[in-house]
Amino acid sequence: MTSNNTLTAVPGIRVGHQTNLEAITGCTVVLCPPGTVGGVDQRGGAPGTRETDLLRPMHLVEQVDAVVLSGGSAFGLAAADGVMRYLLERQQGYRSRAGFLVPIVPSAILFDLGIGDGDVYPDAAMGYAACAAAVDMPVVQGSVGAGTGCRVGAMLGNASATKGGIGSASIELQDGLVVAALMAVNAVGDVIAEDGTILAGLRDGERFVGLLNILAAMPRGAPPSAGATENTVIGVVATNARLTKEGANKVAQMAHDGLARSVRPSHTMYDGDTIFSLATGTQEADTTVVGAFAAEMVARAIRNGVRAATTLGGVRASH
Repeated sequence: MTSNNTLTAVPGIRVGHQTNLEAITGCTVVLCPPGTVGGVDQRGGAPGTRETDLLRPMHLVEQVDAVVLSGGSAFGLAAADGVMRYLLERQQGYRSRAGFLVPIVPSAILFDLGIGDGDVYPDAAMGYAACAAAVDMPVVQGSVGAGTGCRVGAMLGNASATKGGIGSASIELQDGLVVAALMAVNAVGDVIAEDGTILAGLRDGERFVGLLNILAAMPRGAPPSAGATENTVIGVVATNARLTKEGANKVAQMAHDGLARSVRPSHTMYDGDTIFSLATGTQEADTTVVGAFAAEMVARAIRNGVRAATTLGGVRASH
């Protein structure tokens, strides 16, 4: 039996990709079992999101039906329309007091228009197809789904960048508690390996330059190059823990520690860094424990994403 060390190790979670290799874009859908509690923490300065306010404490709805990660910049938010249609056909969603069914589908996008065909974006049809393709098998990683058009260190263009991708990781703790992450890696900063070396980033030939070195040498007050403003890392952490809405938001907050450990710098004004959290509620668990391991899985998933990526559109993979 194949071991599952990805997001779908959380029972009830299904993941589906849709990939357009000609346009070099795509989307990834995470389908949730009924009763899944959601949270979010958004820290980048240039986000593109949908239904994030709804997930925060002091708002009515606690449960979510799916999460969409998409390329296509803000145009890619349209993929969630197809996901809503898929869920509505299956009678899954929030039932309003007046009796109307509304699927709750938070979403986040990344900027991949600078690779492939920038006039083609994930749309409702692609979102619906990703739902139809969703399975509980180990998640396919690399240059697929929302990871198709990901780049790392694209400040000076595609020839100097490293191919990003989508990665996943999970861990099972005592008493069957599972914590997992799925991350699409399209960062302005460098992806840092476990030993502190640069795994992916801006290149000078075969050598990684180190974005902090570039930033240190930039004239103060100089506007950033175009490529520096077209990035983001987005993802989902999931667990079978039973969490309140406040707990789910705390886990999303703590999960960003993993992003900061594995991407340097992170949370810049030119990234849209956003992490959703999902709690399916079948295991008792301490919020702090879940959050601590969510951060570990985010860092691992980010590194897995660039390690699994393949060369596309003139952007070389890290290996």
